[in-house]
Amino acid sequence: MVTSSDRSVVTFSLTPGSAHDAPECLALLDSMECVDGTILLMDRAYEGNNVRAKAIEKGFVPVVPPKKNRRRPWDYDKALYKRRNEIERFFLRLKRFRKVFTRYDKLDVMFMGVIFFALIADAIVSVNSL
Repeated sequence: MVTSSDRSVVTFSLTPGSAHDAPECLALLDSMECVDGTILLMDRAYEGNNVRAKAIEKGFVPVVPPKKNRRRPWDYDKALYKRRNEIERFFLRLKRFRKVFTRYDKLDVMFMGVIFFALIADAIVSVNSL
């Protein structure tokens, strides 16, 4: 899932539970347009050379810490990376919906419908709380 804040989704896709998310990340990056210099906060799971290279190629500035076992780790903006908690808060709000958290639906199309419903319900709640 790609979010622009803790309240809005840019795009997302589903992957099988046994698959790694990094290959799907490349597809999501391909589907996105970027204004040069847009910051892209990523989890360590996406710190691979190919994902970072694709992000840079698209014009993003990837902010992702290297894994601890990297031979040549790179520098990253630690203060900016701390904002990743906004994305984690987004997932926590999304998982308040039991059908999202447990994924009872067998069909991807039904599960995506539940996710869309949860996103809409969360948006309505956040607008009404203002």
